[in-house]
Amino acid sequence: MSSGTGKITYVSLFADESIHPAYERALKDVADRYFGRHYPMYIGGREVFSGDGEFEERSPIDSSIVVGYFQKGNAVHMSQAIEEAKARFAEWSGLDWRERVNIMRKAAQLIDERKFEIAAVITYEAGKNRTEALAECWEAIDALRYYAGIMEENRGYVRDMGPGGPGERCKMVARPYGVWVVISPFNFPFMLANGMILGALITGNTVVFKPTSETPLSGLLLYQVFRDAGVPAGAINYVTGPGEAFEGEITSNPDVAGIAFTGSKDVGMRLYRRFTSSQPYPKPIVLEMGSKNPTIVTDKADIRKGVQGVVRAAFGYCGQKCSATSRLYLQKGIKSRFLEELVREASALKVGDPRRREVFMGPVINRRAVENFRRYVEMAKRDGGEILYGGEVLSGGEWEKGYYVQPTIIDKLPRDHILFKQELFLPILLVSEFETLEEALREANNTEYGLTAGIFSEDPREVEFFFNKIEFGVAYANRRGGATTGAWPGAQTFVGWKASGATGKGIGGPHYLLTFLREQSQTNVVEG
Repeated sequence: MSSGTGKITYVSLFADESIHPAYERALKDVADRYFGRHYPMYIGGREVFSGDGEFEERSPIDSSIVVGYFQKGNAVHMSQAIEEAKARFAEWSGLDWRERVNIMRKAAQLIDERKFEIAAVITYEAGKNRTEALAECWEAIDALRYYAGIMEENRGYVRDMGPGGPGERCKMVARPYGVWVVISPFNFPFMLANGMILGALITGNTVVFKPTSETPLSGLLLYQVFRDAGVPAGAINYVTGPGEAFEGEITSNPDVAGIAFTGSKDVGMRLYRRFTSSQPYPKPIVLEMGSKNPTIVTDKADIRKGVQGVVRAAFGYCGQKCSATSRLYLQKGIKSRFLEELVREASALKVGDPRRREVFMGPVINRRAVENFRRYVEMAKRDGGEILYGGEVLSGGEWEKGYYVQPTIIDKLPRDHILFKQELFLPILLVSEFETLEEALREANNTEYGLTAGIFSEDPREVEFFFNKIEFGVAYANRRGGATTGAWPGAQTFVGWKASGATGKGIGGPHYLLTFLREQSQTNVVEG
C-alpha cells in the first residue's frame, strides 16, 4: 500500500482482508456524517449559497438514499471564483516550488488517512464496488507522490542553458499560466479530478474546480484535502451546478488561462471550439475525451488469461471507463472456445449492491444510462446482432430502487455498425472475427478515438507488430488484470491519441506537468 507496506494493486486489494472491516465501518459513518445535508460552494474560502437554489443528489445504488443537496451555481459564481483565483495567483505561484511539493505530499498523506471514508462516498455516489473505490484513492495518493518526485527531479523546471554568445549566462525557467478551470467526470470522481488539480497546483497555477453534478460530494472531499494540506483559500475554489450554466463564462472570461477537462467528446470539442474562438490569443486546453477501445485475441493467445483480462476490462465498473474494452476481435481459430469461456465468466459475475463484498458490478450511473442500455440492445437485435449473454435491465429485489443492467456480449453486427463506432459507456461488448493480425489491427485502428488497446498472444513477434502498428496512446499485451484498463501513475502514461486527447502528454507519465507550464528563456550578459 502507499502507506508503506508495498505497492497496492487490484490483485492485492482483493487479497487484503484488512480492508473490509474498515471499509464497512466507513459505509455507516459517511451515511451518518454526510448524507442529507445542504452543501455550499467555496469561493475564496467563503461558503457561498446560490439564489438559483439547489439540486438533489441520490445514490444510483438505491434512489431512496439522498446523498445531499448542492448549489445550482451560475455564471456569476464562476466569474467570482475566477476573480478569486486570479487574486491569489501571485501568492501561490510565488511560493517556492519546494513548498508546493510539500503541500502535495501532505495532501497524499491526508488521502491515505481518509481513504476508507472517501472510498465509501465514491461507492454511494458513483456505484463502485469497494475494490474499485479504494484503488481510486490509492491511485490519487500515488499520483501526488509521483509528481512531487517529478518536480524534484526537474529542480522546479529550472535548467542552465547555453551560452549563446560570449559572456552570456542562460537558463530556462518554466512558469505557470494563471487560473485553470478543472472540470471532472463521474466515473473517477476523485482520481481524475485529483490528477488535473494537482497538475495545475504543483506547477504554481490556481484552480476553479467544477465537479460533475453526479458526484459533487467526492469533489468536495478532494477540495477539503487540498485546503487542509495547505493550499490557500482562493488558490483552489469549488463550484457546483449544471455545466451549461458555466460554459459561456469559462470559455469567454479573459482571466481563464487554461481549461482541464475529462468527459465526453461532444462536450470536450465544444469547449475546445468555444475557448479557442473566444479568447484574445491561444491558451492551453487539456482534454481527455473517452474512446472506443479494442482488444485483439489471436490463435496464439493463452485463452484463460485473455478471458479474464477481457471480462475485467469490459465489465469492471459496468464499462463506465474511458479505458473499457468495448470491441473484441477474435481470430477465427479460437473464436468459439474463447466465447464459450467468456460467456461462462460473464454469467458468473455478481451484479448488485456494491456495498456487498461479493458484488463485482454495481449500478450504472443514472436512469439515462439504463435507457441508453435498453436502446442499444434493441438496436443490436434489430440490426442482426446476436446477444450471446445479457441484454436485460434488472429489476425487483435488491435491484428495484437502483440502476442495474446485465453485462452484455453481442456478436454478428457488421463492423461499420454505429455501436462499433460510438462510445457507449456501458457494459456492452461487441465481438468480431478476423483472419489475420493485419486485418485485426486495421479494424482496431478504424476509429476516431485512440486511448487504450490490448492484445493477447504468446508470440513475441505478434506482440511487437501490435505495438508498432496500433494507433492508441496506451497499449497492453497479455494483461490478465485488465486487457485495456488499470493504468497507474509512474507505470503507464494515460494519454489519448486522435479524438481521445488534446496534448499528447498523459497523466501518470513524466511529461504531464509540462502542459501546465510555459517556458521562459533568461539570458544575462556578464561583461568579461
